[in-house]
Amino acid sequence: MTEQKVAVVTGASGGIGAATARRLAAEGFDVVLTARRTERIEALAKEIGGRAFTLDVTDRAAVDAFAAQLGRVDVLVNNAGGAIGAETVEHGDPADWRAMYEVNVLGVLHVTQALLPALRATGDGTVLVMSSTAALAAYEGGGGYVAAKHAAHTIAATLRLELCGEPIRVIEIAPGMVKSEGFAVTRFRGDEEKAAAVYAGVAEPLTSEDVADTVAWAVTRPSHVNIDLLVVRPRAQAANHKVHRA
Repeated sequence: MTEQKVAVVTGASGGIGAATARRLAAEGFDVVLTARRTERIEALAKEIGGRAFTLDVTDRAAVDAFAAQLGRVDVLVNNAGGAIGAETVEHGDPADWRAMYEVNVLGVLHVTQALLPALRATGDGTVLVMSSTAALAAYEGGGGYVAAKHAAHTIAATLRLELCGEPIRVIEIAPGMVKSEGFAVTRFRGDEEKAAAVYAGVAEPLTSEDVADTVAWAVTRPSHVNIDLLVVRPRAQAANHKVHRA
């Protein structure tokens, strides 16, 4: 009997992470969910038959302890991340920039480094980095997030070069406008009105499930197929700065 493949999803307590966990479970993976919100991942793990581990990806000691408990890992989805604030570079708070760097960049580094031995040991591992179209182009008011996601993009590109010839794929998914649970609300520090304005007039922004579909498709391609970079936007968005609003 073939052993069930294991997929680790960080930031799995809501939004894209939770949708990805559900989608990968439907694909037959044994899904390991990690996030800081224990109750939410435990409930989701029960729903999909997965495993939940409370984890802050910015805490390297905690990440190493988590990795030591896992055993087999076939797929790592580095999804934990987020944006804080929309101030200009001139008025941005360095503490916000540091927090975004910690989770979007060092979080990816910590978990990837900790799980690479297990991914390598399967003989067919996959590392996926959830970046953003902010990783590819700048926009006003996004300096800190753009800088962090550019760094995440660079990690994926560099790792792919460094692992060339080894049995590990490195995939990057870069979503555009996604109306996901909590993302804009967190960015605007709980201001529901500002969060709603991001999507005002846009008939159909992407959903978390749309992005989860792209993740599932990418990681289930034949082993010799590597989706280096997949940019996914809603039809209404042609670029970060070009969005059709009714």
